[in-house]
Amino acid sequence: MKAFLLAAGLGTRLKPITNSIPKCLVDICGKPLLGWWIDLFQKHAINKVLINLHHFSEQVIYFIESYNHNLSIEYFYEERLLGSGGTLRANKDFVKEESSFFICYADNLTNYNLTEFFNFHKSKMSDFSMSLFKTDQPTAKGIALLNSDNVIIDFEEKPKKPKSEMANAGIYISSPRILDFIPNDQTTDIGFDLLPKLVGRMTGWKTSDYLIDIGTYKDLEKAKIEWEKILKGNNEL
Repeated sequence: MKAFLLAAGLGTRLKPITNSIPKCLVDICGKPLLGWWIDLFQKHAINKVLINLHHFSEQVIYFIESYNHNLSIEYFYEERLLGSGGTLRANKDFVKEESSFFICYADNLTNYNLTEFFNFHKSKMSDFSMSLFKTDQPTAKGIALLNSDNVIIDFEEKPKKPKSEMANAGIYISSPRILDFIPNDQTTDIGFDLLPKLVGRMTGWKTSDYLIDIGTYKDLEKAKIEWEKILKGNNEL
């Protein structure tokens, strides 16, 4: 199984920490965020990963080469940031032989059951599945509305009038066909530019597993406290 791990962001809201390291190498309970992703992929039989790089790319490569893992990892350096959608389009050959693949954001910290998510995706025979969680801040998230078959019938980023409390968790499973929806010649964002085009043909998987976006220093401190509690209470992590 293959996955894209999107890790090229500048992490501007985490300055001054990210003045010297990339966001994906921020420490969480004694291990860089990227290390937790590698562990999660190995746990769920994802063995080939493409990571896009930009900010302090040499540090990311050094960490991966020195970390104990059995993944096959490819790097894609972006001299100019392409946006999350642009990265996928530029690397469509990486997944052209796959029936499905994961798309993940490296600035999330999570213990999601990716195997369960993949089984859901297969059962729905969908071209694209989005992981969802219940939020108490719907105006700050990408919000999905589902029908009784778990098909997403409406999606909007940061809506002023949210239609549900189910938020985009930023972990997806896609077929290569979906990459044709992404234009070749421009910077594109998955949430704003791709997902609205997939309304009616993508499914939503609801989970109560842990996930937090390490977007700000406040988020980082919150994640450290919560993750330590998870580690103490769950021997599988």
